[in-house]
Amino acid sequence: MTSRIAQLTYAIGDIHGYDDLFERMIDHIRADAEGLGERPRIVLLGDYVDRGPASRQVLDRVGRLLAADWCDVVALMGNHEEALLRFLDEPEFGDTWRDWGGAATLDSYGVVMPYMARSMEIWDEVSRRFAAKVDPAHLEMLRAMPSSFQAGDYLFVHAGVDPDRPLAEQDSATFMYIRGRFLRADQACDYVVVHGHSPHKVPANTRWRIGIDTGVYYSGVLTAMRLRGEERELIQVQQEMDLDRAPPVFF
Repeated sequence: MTSRIAQLTYAIGDIHGYDDLFERMIDHIRADAEGLGERPRIVLLGDYVDRGPASRQVLDRVGRLLAADWCDVVALMGNHEEALLRFLDEPEFGDTWRDWGGAATLDSYGVVMPYMARSMEIWDEVSRRFAAKVDPAHLEMLRAMPSSFQAGDYLFVHAGVDPDRPLAEQDSATFMYIRGRFLRADQACDYVVVHGHSPHKVPANTRWRIGIDTGVYYSGVLTAMRLRGEERELIQVQQEMDLDRAPPVFF
C-alpha cells in the first residue's frame, strides 16, 4: 500500500519558542507551494512554547497564519500548550512547568518564574501576573486547538497513538503524551501517524510513522515534511547552535 493525501500538505514539528526558524520555515513553504502552483495546507504539530526565547512571538505568528488567505492551517495542541493552560488554572503545576521550560514562556510575556518556590502563595502570584500579561487571543486560540487531524491516509497528532486501543476510544491525553508503546510499534493504527514530541536529530520516515521533532532547542534544526500525493519530502531550516547545548529532555 502506498499512502496518499489529496491536498499539498506541510507538517511542521515542535517549534518551542524559536520564532526565527518558524518564520524561515513558513517563508520556504510559501515559496515552495507557489512554485508548485497549489494551495497548501499547513499542519502544526504542537509545542509552540517553552524552552526557546520567543514563545509569545511564535503564538503571534500561529495566529496570523490561521488568519492568512494563502493557505489552510491546522494548529494542534501539544503537551506544552496544555501545561501553559493548566498553570493558569492550577498554579501548583508551576513546579512541573518550570522543569519543562515554562520559565522561557513567562519571560517572553515579561513575567519572572521563581527559581525555587516554597509556597503556594508564590505560585499563585506568578500565575496571576501571567494571566494579566498573556494575550487573551492567545488563550482563545490555544483552547480551541484540536488534538488530532486526519487527511487521506495520514493522521496528525502531537505525540502519537495507542497501538493497543481503537482510535475512537483514545483521548487527547494519549495524542499529546504517549511515547514508548507507540514508538516501539511497527504499526500503531491504520493511518500513517505524523507526530512530534519525541526529539531525535534524525527524523523518522517509515511506512507507518513520520516523526519530525528534531529537538530545535538543542539541535538548532526545525523540521517539516511535505506530503504531496504519494510523495514525501523532508524540509529543514537550521541556525548555528552551541555545540555544548544540553541533550534532549523528554517532556
